[in-house]
Amino acid sequence: MLPVMAEFKEIDSCIRTSAREHHNINEVFFLCQKAVTHPIAPIYDSKESNLKPAAVSALQRIFYLCDKDQDGLLNDTEINQFQLKCFDKPLSPDDLASVKRSIQRWSNGADSDKGIDVDGFILLNKMFAEKGRHETIWIILRKFQYTDSLSLKDTFLHPKFDVTPFSSAELSPAGYRFFVDLFLLHDKDNDGGLNDSELATLFAPTPGLPPSWIDSSFPSCTVRNEAGYITLQGWLAQWSMTTFEEPKTTLEYLAYLGFESSDRGGTTTALKVTKARKRRNKPGRVERNVFLCYVIGAGGSGKSSLLSAFLNRPFAHTYHPTIKPQIAVNSVELQGGKQCYLILQELGELEPAILENQSKIDACDLLCYTYDSSDPDSFGHIVELRKRHPHLDGLPAVYAALKADQDRAVQRTEVQPDQYTEDLKMPKPLHVTVTWGSISEFFVHLAESATFPSTAFPKNDDEPVDRTGLYMAIGGIVCVSAALVVVWKRSSFLTSSTSS
Repeated sequence: MLPVMAEFKEIDSCIRTSAREHHNINEVFFLCQKAVTHPIAPIYDSKESNLKPAAVSALQRIFYLCDKDQDGLLNDTEINQFQLKCFDKPLSPDDLASVKRSIQRWSNGADSDKGIDVDGFILLNKMFAEKGRHETIWIILRKFQYTDSLSLKDTFLHPKFDVTPFSSAELSPAGYRFFVDLFLLHDKDNDGGLNDSELATLFAPTPGLPPSWIDSSFPSCTVRNEAGYITLQGWLAQWSMTTFEEPKTTLEYLAYLGFESSDRGGTTTALKVTKARKRRNKPGRVERNVFLCYVIGAGGSGKSSLLSAFLNRPFAHTYHPTIKPQIAVNSVELQGGKQCYLILQELGELEPAILENQSKIDACDLLCYTYDSSDPDSFGHIVELRKRHPHLDGLPAVYAALKADQDRAVQRTEVQPDQYTEDLKMPKPLHVTVTWGSISEFFVHLAESATFPSTAFPKNDDEPVDRTGLYMAIGGIVCVSAALVVVWKRSSFLTSSTSS
């Protein structure tokens, strides 16, 4: 059989057996079972004497996840952690030294004293395949959630995670801690930003940047440093927005990037679902920390400049009309020191379609109506917009008069903006400009309006009278009266019993 096996590499194994003499019976069934449960064909090309590309790709990702300090080497501690995860027992010092010697011998004397690099790790697994120990490779692959087709399990990438109506998804403290540690680990030059090379290394075990990030022109949609690299603040804001809009994407990338939960909850422990938001005009705080605000208004009113100012970018004098929606996300510190994340979205030419989409309206926390206070035709757009979309009255809103550093113009509308908002029993438009240093206070105001949405609805002169105290007093009187009746009846019964 040896010449046959040498010619036909797809033959897995060969064994002599006898049913009459009960010779190698158990071994035959073991090899048959092994051929099914741990097939060598998907991971090793016998004709080329190499691991197949899909297996190499999977092992490279596993190496990345096990290289906790991202120095390109598995040190002794990382090797033992890997051994415990896959085989539930550590390597003895002698076994570890033997592994290193084998790698050195097979790689023509490459130095592995400092640790095992990715090439050595791949070579080690190739040695397992060539020595017929390919079940070891399968144990490793399956511990890291790979299927028989060398793809990650769908239940691992897309676990069940439901967001109830009028609720939203946010990162939990464990999720934020994971992304903070990930950022700090890959900021190799400690400049406070992730450059292109560092980002490429970070996303190496994933399919690349999420499609939604590309659509939102990442990283220009969040906070960057002077060199144009995303900062930790922008990094957390970006993932907060992704979780808010596409929690399944966040769960998928948590799996790719190696998030490990301290309990059996898996990647879903990195997320949480906020309390359902029902009546927006009801007094009180909305129990969420990420808010979506649509910035709408006439073309040229300053919406794009407002988004740039939100990201601390210098004012650009050149006007470029917005075609596709633009997004800016950043953190905002509220009064009292509490931090939240605010997503500002300029709708562009899709404004009519988005405002007619009920699901988009349900996801929105606040409307920011903007107009150019120096353009007499600017406010009319808001008036007409509210007439065409009366359902927008169901959303809290803030009115903003932009370009307040220029001469104020009388608006060509039947009612001027101040009177218009007064008729709605709402606060007058806030006069701001992106060139003022106080523009940050405007974003705080937006975040607080989203946090306490009842403050951004029209006020009702006929507020219902709070009768809680009256009801409690009446209830107390009823209880006391009932108690007196019981006491009176009991005393009457005792008196009649004594008389008898």
